[in-house]
Amino acid sequence: MTASYSPILTLESQELLQEASAERVELIEQLLAIGTALSSTNNLDELLHLILFKSREITCSDAGSVYLINRQEESPTLLFKVAQNDSIPNNPFQEFAMPLTRKSLAGYVALTGEILNLPDAYNLPPDVPYQLDRSFDTTMPYRTCSVLVLPMQDQDGEIIGVLQLINRKVKPDLVITTENSMVVTQPYSQWEERIVRSLASQAAISIERNYLQKSIENLFEGFVKASVQIIEARDPTTSGHSERVAELTVRLSEEASAITSGPLRLIQFGDRQIQEIRYAALLHDFGKVGIPEAILGKRKKLYPDQLEIIRHRFALARRTLEMECAQNKFKYLLEHPSHQHRDDTSNTGCSHCQKLEQLESQLTQTIEALEYYWEFIRELNEPDVVIRRDFQAFSEETSAQLAALTKYTYRDIDGETKPLITEAEMTQLLVPRGNLTNKERLGIEEHVTHTYHFLRRIPWTKHLKEVPTIAYGHHEKLDGSGYPQGLKQEEIPIQTQMLTVADIYDALTASDRPYKRRLPLDTALKILRQEAAKNKINSDLVELFEQKQVFTVVGHTLPVDAHSIA
Repeated sequence: MTASYSPILTLESQELLQEASAERVELIEQLLAIGTALSSTNNLDELLHLILFKSREITCSDAGSVYLINRQEESPTLLFKVAQNDSIPNNPFQEFAMPLTRKSLAGYVALTGEILNLPDAYNLPPDVPYQLDRSFDTTMPYRTCSVLVLPMQDQDGEIIGVLQLINRKVKPDLVITTENSMVVTQPYSQWEERIVRSLASQAAISIERNYLQKSIENLFEGFVKASVQIIEARDPTTSGHSERVAELTVRLSEEASAITSGPLRLIQFGDRQIQEIRYAALLHDFGKVGIPEAILGKRKKLYPDQLEIIRHRFALARRTLEMECAQNKFKYLLEHPSHQHRDDTSNTGCSHCQKLEQLESQLTQTIEALEYYWEFIRELNEPDVVIRRDFQAFSEETSAQLAALTKYTYRDIDGETKPLITEAEMTQLLVPRGNLTNKERLGIEEHVTHTYHFLRRIPWTKHLKEVPTIAYGHHEKLDGSGYPQGLKQEEIPIQTQMLTVADIYDALTASDRPYKRRLPLDTALKILRQEAAKNKINSDLVELFEQKQVFTVVGHTLPVDAHSIA
């Protein structure tokens, strides 16, 4: 009898095994899919919602919540971060903190690490320290029956949060009410407990990864802000430049990404690319830390100590002339002892008096010349004095006097004859425009290369790896006339071209500096258009910059009657 039934039993066993295997395969695939989904989510709120949704889905739970432990304060708290409920989908939820104690279900699990699997949360054993908070059930109304509460532990075994599932339903599409709750819900089985425990471990790793990612982002953000402070500390007159350029560049890149037609339609920057652009803009001038502070802080054509030395030379030359005049008078009087001092009316025609007056007059003329030259040097020292090396910017008389000044000498305290103005000092004073010599300007321009080499040493994440390259080209021009590489348009990243427009605009409109005046907004826009017409900067970006009034992000507004192509 037994042998005759064994083929049938074997067939049934095989079908059961196949069904069980299929369920296991489906479950494994589902868990793998959940793991993949958790790994691809970077936003913490999205991650927590996904963790809860997938946990409820796999256990057929009507509701649930996620708590995270906040250890940043002196007394750790439990943050109620996420809540979901299929039967009450429109329930308004607001995050709040609660004391981390054993009196609540989540608090007990967070402190002990134990799993609570409660068939009916309203009927608990009398000797347990925890109890269900029924305020939600009373307010909605709702009836919490079966509850599964699990700790979420990171790779080091530290509990970082709690996953709570509520009301395991007998069918997924049922809506729970206070009347049917005991009929349509069932306790969580050991199977669900094991599965959700595995899922909670995945969730903890994902949350920890998210925390780590945020820490890295905060680290970068802190580093960038500290770097900007270093730049501004070395040159206070440019305070705020890096932040303003970053704001302008980010807004311009956002506006470009929204374009659906025209030459800029292919630009599509995501959030990470925008962040990359922002960092590059904030750090584009960091290489200035490698520029000598004297050059970086130079305000006029001469350095302050140079002007002071020249002033002392003029004072010494005057004292020397006065002393020589007095000596010549004394010598003359010794050589002409018959000369006696008389009042002015009686000295008329006196040859001796005329000689002394001549010496005095020569002294006065020479001192007046010194005073003139001193004021002239102070005028030349101003960076807004534009001159040409052939002196054509001056009158013939002034040009002659300038030529004479280059040959003017004085006798030093050691008796040696020296030029009143050295050749190097005259070279500085005759800088055609601005306040820097060619050598000094080349030194300033090296800040771009310093920036690139510094940024390239930083281990940027893959989403920020182009920061050095974007910053490197912010002084390049589309026609190849820029520096330091002389790149042309097709070689300059579009992000860098945006940075260049923002950098030029802020340099034109920034507050007054000792070596330049602030330009009105409409004048700055006109200069941008002129630069674009010369193929120095991107004309499409300049047009977009003006049309969308990107400059408003730094508080600038166009006058009502100002020209606008918008």
